[in-house]
Amino acid sequence: MSRRAAQPRMDSARTFEALPPAKGSRAPFTESWWGREWLRALEQSSLDSGRLQRGRTYARGGAVGQVTVAPGSATAPVQGSRRTPYRSTVQVEQLTDRQWDQLLDMIAQRAANIAALLDGEMPAGLADDAAAAGVPLLPGPRDLDPECSCPDWGYPCKHAAALCYQLARLLDRDPFVLLLLRGRGERELMDELGRRNTARAAVEAAAHAPTADTGPTMPTARAGDPAAAAFASRTELPPLPAPPLLPERPGRGPALVDTAVPEPGVDPATLELLAADAATRAHHLLAAALSARHADTAPTPPLAEWQDAVRLAATHPTPEALARISSNCGRTPGELAAAVRAWRYGGPASLDVLENPWNPPTARLERDRAALQADWADAKPPRLRTFRNRWTVEGRDIQLRLGQDGLWYPYTKDRGTWQPAGPPDTDPAIILTALLTS
Repeated sequence: MSRRAAQPRMDSARTFEALPPAKGSRAPFTESWWGREWLRALEQSSLDSGRLQRGRTYARGGAVGQVTVAPGSATAPVQGSRRTPYRSTVQVEQLTDRQWDQLLDMIAQRAANIAALLDGEMPAGLADDAAAAGVPLLPGPRDLDPECSCPDWGYPCKHAAALCYQLARLLDRDPFVLLLLRGRGERELMDELGRRNTARAAVEAAAHAPTADTGPTMPTARAGDPAAAAFASRTELPPLPAPPLLPERPGRGPALVDTAVPEPGVDPATLELLAADAATRAHHLLAAALSARHADTAPTPPLAEWQDAVRLAATHPTPEALARISSNCGRTPGELAAAVRAWRYGGPASLDVLENPWNPPTARLERDRAALQADWADAKPPRLRTFRNRWTVEGRDIQLRLGQDGLWYPYTKDRGTWQPAGPPDTDPAIILTALLTS
């Protein structure tokens, strides 16, 4: 990242006792506008609404223990299906020192802002003014980074989601929780606001006082001497240029079929397709580079020939492209269609689950069976037949397949052939419930 985050101040960490279970399953989690904005950021950053729903259930039921909030993070034990609670954390991007200076100036400019904070409220106008000045007081979808000690690789898992929902209840009670997550504690903020008010009063008093000659001034920098000008101005270096904006959609590439002059051995339709595919891949690469987690993400390994053919067919599913790919790869149209469907649900890992059965560790299957038993509503899940990494529901055309990435993939039988039926999940109960109720 191009900006420097403010250094954490661990002495301002606060611990909140566990909140009692929420009353009513349909009551809103938060009543304040800043609490609702927190939930909006959480729900827009999540990749799985099912986990959010289970996280709400956990939080409502009192599964979240005492919450420790520090600059940039909040941590709490969350009781799951096992006896020992998991350790869940949500990290929040801190404001930089320069952003804090801007925000504190905005707060200090109006006494009403300070009064509202002391009354336990977040001034709506302050958040709007800060956003207009480029200071993101309220978190955006990319500012929340949940983590958990559980084996769930979801984003977020249900335990971290429960912590995020519990934080919304804490924000309702104390807006300084949001400011602490952004990097500064209540005492530090109020002390700094007091100093700024005193300094502003002194400046205003000096402005009305008689002036006197205070001696020689700094020499004016010579024209063409940028180093002297920068030193004399006492200003910081200009910020780095903003990264490019991500286009709403990738370009289509050139139209060659009806306009290009045919060259021997060159198929304009194929070249047009490859150009459109290159634009789509460039769009995905730019989106990944602009992601807040880009620096912590390992490079994607190169695709094998069959994997790249399936990716191309999934990205550009025209009848001509599908027929050409099917013919060139030696696969039937039905096999390619199943592979494309798997790819859309989970990329290379999902394609591997479709085509390659394997033998998972016995301990993993036993642990997931125990979790399935514990999470089932009536404590009596349907009977399952096990073959290698596959669980098949007895008497139903429903199957769960465990991938080597640790996720469970749903399958249903269509005309005697098992077909991918949805995105994966670490929790087999979520997958099985969705299949049985669909």
